[in-house]
Amino acid sequence: MPPTQVRVDAYPPHGNWLIANLIGQISFGLLSMTLCLPSMQEWGAIFTAPQADVQLTFSGYVLAYGALQLVYGPLSDRHGRRPILMLGLAVAGLATVMAALAGDIATLTLARVLQGAGCAASMVVSRSMVQDLFTGPERTRVMAYIGMSLGLCPPLATLIGGQIHVRWGWQANFVLLSVLALALLLATWFGLPRGVKPSRSDSHWLRAMLNAYARLAREPRFVPYVTILAATTATFYVFLGGAPIVLKGYGIGPDGIGWFIMAVPISYILGNFLTTRLIHRLGDARVMVWGHALTLLGLIVMLGLGLSGVETALAVALPLLLLGLGHGLINPSALAGTVSLLPALAGSAAAIAGLMQQLMGATGGYLVGLVPHKGAVNMGWIMLGFALTAAFAQWTLLRRRNHATGQP
Repeated sequence: MPPTQVRVDAYPPHGNWLIANLIGQISFGLLSMTLCLPSMQEWGAIFTAPQADVQLTFSGYVLAYGALQLVYGPLSDRHGRRPILMLGLAVAGLATVMAALAGDIATLTLARVLQGAGCAASMVVSRSMVQDLFTGPERTRVMAYIGMSLGLCPPLATLIGGQIHVRWGWQANFVLLSVLALALLLATWFGLPRGVKPSRSDSHWLRAMLNAYARLAREPRFVPYVTILAATTATFYVFLGGAPIVLKGYGIGPDGIGWFIMAVPISYILGNFLTTRLIHRLGDARVMVWGHALTLLGLIVMLGLGLSGVETALAVALPLLLLGLGHGLINPSALAGTVSLLPALAGSAAAIAGLMQQLMGATGGYLVGLVPHKGAVNMGWIMLGFALTAAFAQWTLLRRRNHATGQP
């Protein structure tokens, strides 16, 4: 028996508090990932561990955070959103307490892996609930609000985490995260609608999960949507990995790097805000096309300046304001499209999208470390390659959509 599509009319009326709840849930994983990043500089000395072991605390979190989305998505389609979300939050909360009490780097690494495994539920289930609760342009608008929050989360979390570390110690960040996990668990129980209890499939859960992924792979527009999300994420990760090296060559020290890196997240937030205003008038397709155009224009200008010998930090940061703006126009519609093609499999769709974003993003971050960076040109070429991949996927998506509707 196939999974039952969740009926939107089965939920009570929803409003701003529900949107805020979903934003909090979906932001928790990214907050948990980045809040303790400033503490990583001192974990090596604190635990008498090499830096490579310290880096595993982050890599382990990211891998678990991406991989477990593949499990939570189908399980939420099969057993319902709220139970799976509460399970993930409980795992994340207990793992966060374990991290705060860790006395060696191995225990801390294990706690971070378990934390990522629990937080994966927040990302995938919350995206699926946006599909369940909202329709049409309203769904894209909510995705844009979520995008604005996710764009603001890493820089704010890093700033707050550093201040907490200096004033109260590295454990205080995990104490804060454990309190947030408990608060979100209560918000899930009291604030998120129960919806319709899904029917159980007669097949084994693993077979049902594989069947769900096979069904999504046969959907003509699903792969282009996921490719757009993954390629735009990789473009940004290349920037995050390469910008500190490039900016160092321009004389920008650790205390100044953040101001230039902020260019992309800030303009990304603006792009998401514009999406909430434009989506009703222009529709998903036109907004996304404009987003790709701005992204490519920003990268071409940055590359042009670099090839012309203009080697300054502003020659990198200012053109990439257009990239952040473009991504803010692209991602909300791509996210909404991914989970709405087959509503009964929204959890599975969100899981694949989340995993591919992490995998291709990690690939981009790795590739940028393989080339020399005397200036921004090499970083720009890699970013342009991923941006063109996203643009090609957009062209494929438009062709398939026109073919489905009989348009030329």
